[in-house]
Amino acid sequence: MPFEDCVIRPVRADEWRAAKELRLAALRDPVAHLAFLETYEDAVARPDSFWRERTANGAEGADGARQFVAETADGDWVGTVAVLIEEAGSTDWAGFPVERRQGHLVAVYVAPGHRGSGLAKALFEAALEWAWTCDAERVRLIVHPGNARALGFYRKAGFVESGVTVPLAGKPDEREVEMVVER
Repeated sequence: MPFEDCVIRPVRADEWRAAKELRLAALRDPVAHLAFLETYEDAVARPDSFWRERTANGAEGADGARQFVAETADGDWVGTVAVLIEEAGSTDWAGFPVERRQGHLVAVYVAPGHRGSGLAKALFEAALEWAWTCDAERVRLIVHPGNARALGFYRKAGFVESGVTVPLAGKPDEREVEMVVER
């Protein structure tokens, strides 16, 4: 299905069930162990209150984060990306200082039948546009060097390796790579 048949939009707080299902689908992907910091087993065990809060925190109108989804004409969600705004002077999720206001792309996923259609590009365009409206000076993401498909797409989308690496959660001998795009 071409991505033109999808609408890219922010989630709404009351759509937590669909957001949960899309996240669980992403966590069942064969490269999920390289792409995400949580497992399917951990996520599926979370209570509905977690999913309500997570969705509300990234929903349309929320401050500091936005989750975008790709929705087909049939109402199926087939892709997502979330943007977190990190403030200068704060500390990021890995404990490193944030030097300037920036967006951080997380939870990137496109369903297998929609990969290569331009859908990921459309999701990234929406995410970057939102980050720029939030006065982000740059947008970054963290990627496992073994996730070749993601690395290739991120490079094609204009992201470059910054030279910063971070330890992989739970595996301090493995490192992930920061990629950035400047405003």
